[in-house]
Amino acid sequence: MRKCLDSLLLGLLLTATVATAQERQPLVRNVYLSDDPQQEVPRIHVGSRIATVLRFEQDVDPRRTALLGWEGRFEPVLSGGKSVLLVPRQSLPPEDGFLLQVTLQDGTEIPFTLTAPEDGQADQQVNVFRDSESPGAVRSRLSDSRVRERQLREENERFRQEETSVDHALAALLTQSAVKMTPFRVLRAWTFSCDIGTVEIRGYIHPTKTAVVFQITNQTAKTSWRMKEARFSVASTGKAWPFALRMNQTEIVPGSSGTIAVVADLSTFDFKKGSEKLVLELFRHDGLREAMVVVEETGPHK
Repeated sequence: MRKCLDSLLLGLLLTATVATAQERQPLVRNVYLSDDPQQEVPRIHVGSRIATVLRFEQDVDPRRTALLGWEGRFEPVLSGGKSVLLVPRQSLPPEDGFLLQVTLQDGTEIPFTLTAPEDGQADQQVNVFRDSESPGAVRSRLSDSRVRERQLREENERFRQEETSVDHALAALLTQSAVKMTPFRVLRAWTFSCDIGTVEIRGYIHPTKTAVVFQITNQTAKTSWRMKEARFSVASTGKAWPFALRMNQTEIVPGSSGTIAVVADLSTFDFKKGSEKLVLELFRHDGLREAMVVVEETGPHK
């Protein structure tokens, strides 16, 4: 039976700082070394008060492992077993780099350059493979390949669905401000400031669908804004609810604005007379949540 959703209310939940530690996603990378003297010194991306662990296949020599010029910028380097722990006391300027010299128990010296994250997300664990043909390195390469293969399959499936999806077509129209070409009517709009500039959010309703449009203005001097992911889920269970998403640009450079539109079909969702809700979360490239919108059933709206 066709359900009427004219009684939907989109409520916006915000805090003064939407970036919280619980929302950071751990970043684990694998680094494969070679005997090629032309190989670039590996870069490790470190962030303020975020612990970064380097893991090796061989034991580390703590007496001959050192970070040059760390005083006042890093906590003392801790090394032992197969690990080296790094904790910056403050964010590093993009132009700064610190040399870390790790020495293994067999005397092998491995240099690293510690720098600020290129995309705002710091390394939390870096697995270093000195021998690219070792069993551990081969297993890691195989795991990396499987992850890339899965991502490609998911991306291909997403492209296939977008070609035939009505909701994706509606989302594309909303990113171009072509609201009159859609069946939606605006219900509410909010504008708030955040650490990168401003975010305007508009909520739309329809008898069987809902839509949310984010317009993000980047007012920073150097940092581009990119979306990591959007999540739409049932509030009580966390179960994902399907939605369509379109962006008018993948990267919002300083001084510009970008639009993200989300459309979802709610004709089969049971709001349980107002006791159930849906939550839409928008995460940026560094893993921090930019905004959260709650979709719930309330009284009718004229």
